[in-house]
Amino acid sequence: MLKSIVWENNTVYILDQRLLPERLDYIECTEYDDVALAIKNLSIRGAPAIGIAAAMAVALAGTRINAKTSKSFLESLEPVFEKLLNTRPTAVNIKWAVERMKSTLKKNHHRSVDEIRELLINEACNIQKEDIEINRKIGEHALGLIKEGSTVMTYCNAGSLATGGYGTATAPMYLAKERGIKFQVIACETRPVLQGARITAFELMNAGIDVTLIPDNTAGALLRNGKVDFVIVGTDRTVRNGDVANKIGTYSLSVLCRENKVPFYVAAPISSIDLSIKSGELIPIEERPSEEVTTIKGIPIAPKGVKVINRAFDVTPAKYVTAIITEKGAFLPKHIKYIHNDEKLERFRLKL
Repeated sequence: MLKSIVWENNTVYILDQRLLPERLDYIECTEYDDVALAIKNLSIRGAPAIGIAAAMAVALAGTRINAKTSKSFLESLEPVFEKLLNTRPTAVNIKWAVERMKSTLKKNHHRSVDEIRELLINEACNIQKEDIEINRKIGEHALGLIKEGSTVMTYCNAGSLATGGYGTATAPMYLAKERGIKFQVIACETRPVLQGARITAFELMNAGIDVTLIPDNTAGALLRNGKVDFVIVGTDRTVRNGDVANKIGTYSLSVLCRENKVPFYVAAPISSIDLSIKSGELIPIEERPSEEVTTIKGIPIAPKGVKVINRAFDVTPAKYVTAIITEKGAFLPKHIKYIHNDEKLERFRLKL
């Protein structure tokens, strides 16, 4: 399984996903600014993966700060936090990771600078390790959806390269493959950056999973003709009422699923659930550069100067979501607000 990000010898190595599938190149990040740029320009993407990257950026900054006291060390990290939080506004995992690193600092402010540096490195690496285990648990909870001969549709890339490993939406696919279940995946290309075509198809083929690529506008015809058993996608932010922000086009796919009575599932690690926001209408939506729409690999495909709307995400209302699958189990969207109440979650957990 390919890794999207690696910490080694106080350096962060990021697989440049902009170059896939033609090239497998890792960007060597020696400064936290390098990691921040990689997040912003989509060299690394996927909510869990950029959360890991943000944590590693903080740890990397810590190794470069020349401070004599823990107080001055902490003060030197404030611009780092600010820059990371401004890289991509929709995915809540960056904020989650930054807050977790801040918590590590607060708990250990009495320690020496060298000790704090080491603790930050350990925390960042632990976030990555935990993410792999979280994704596997999501896969175990969703595995029952994949029967012998199933056809699964997915959108964008919520795979191992969008996370620490296994992926969120792809986790049950990897586990089904491990167990010898025969199934097929339909991957939507996902315009304009083609994460489905360039990354999901590449990743699943690399794992030996039967995958078929389609243009985004083919999904409706396949759903209508009964060619798909269920759809499963990831999420960049899921909020208190169960609304889901994900790659632009997810909302359209959810409506098509509702119209054609095809279950629509969202794989959501708890780190991507933001209970501070009441509804999807309040989620900040990132606007991306117009060149992503008007060019492909630098080649113009639209008239020069044409106006462009290039929203990176849209919001799928909770009513279109069959269930949200987390590492704690699967739940109806209306019950996601109890995600930190294990007693209630036990009562509302779904069997898929």
